[in-house]
Formats: sequence, C-alpha cells, structure tokens
Amino acid sequence: MSDNLSRQGMRPALRRWRAGRPFWGGLLLALGGAEILLTEKVSLKVAMHIGMQGMTGYLLPVLMVLLGLLILFSPSQRLFYSIVGVLCTLGSWLTSNLGGFFVGLLLGVVGSCLTFGWLPDQEPRSERRRRKREAKSATKTELQHQA
Repeated sequence: MSDNLSRQGMRPALRRWRAGRPFWGGLLLALGGAEILLTEKVSLKVAMHIGMQGMTGYLLPVLMVLLGLLILFSPSQRLFYSIVGVLCTLGSWLTSNLGGFFVGLLLGVVGSCLTFGWLPDQEPRSERRRRKREAKSATKTELQHQA
C-alpha cells in the first residue's frame, strides 16, 4: 500500500519537474550525442570516415551529451546551450560518420530546436485543454438555448 502511494507521489513530482524545463529537447540532444558516440565504435567496413578523425570525432558528441544534460538540469541558460548544441550537431556531420549516419544528427537538431523554442512561463497543457473543453461546452449550451 505504501509503495503504491509513493509511486503516486513520484509521478506528479516528475511531471512538475519536467514542466519546468525543456525536457524533450534536452533528452533528444543527449540521445543524439550518445548515438553518434556509439557509431564511432562500428566496424571499419560500415563506418564512413569522412573529415577529421581523432579527438574531434569524439569531442563533439561528448559535448552534445553534456549540453543535453545541462539543458535538463540548468534550464535558465537554455538558449546558449541550444545554439551551441546545434553547432556541435552540425559539426558532427563532418567529423563523426555523417552525424551518426544522420540519426544522431536529426535527434540533435530537433532537440536543439525544441529547446530553443521552449517558453518557461507558458501555462501547462492540461490547463489549456481544460479551458478549451469549457469553452466548447459553453458554446454547445448556448446553441441549445438558442434552439
């Protein structure tokens, strides 16, 4: 019973934490960096070694993962992190197997764009949905009274 209550307490707390930061943007940017790091380790038959190899091929994906985590845990600097994140992501196209065979590149660019477009003072979706439902039901009742 207490285990069930603790889960019920954790879920709203996690929702509030996620609502206060660009969660999906930071997560996608970190996942994109992790995917690019994983493609660095593929066999030489599969890998397309284009551009500068060595330290830069590993540095940019590590920076992407770091920036994704910084976006999650320090959302006040999200604009700077997202701009640096998209630059690192685009740079990985040249240094890291075409940006992790385009998968990590797409994840990083989408995550950075989501972070850049996130607004902290926006009301939660549940509140917007509730207001929309109330407006729709009010319109229906007005139409029924007119008929």
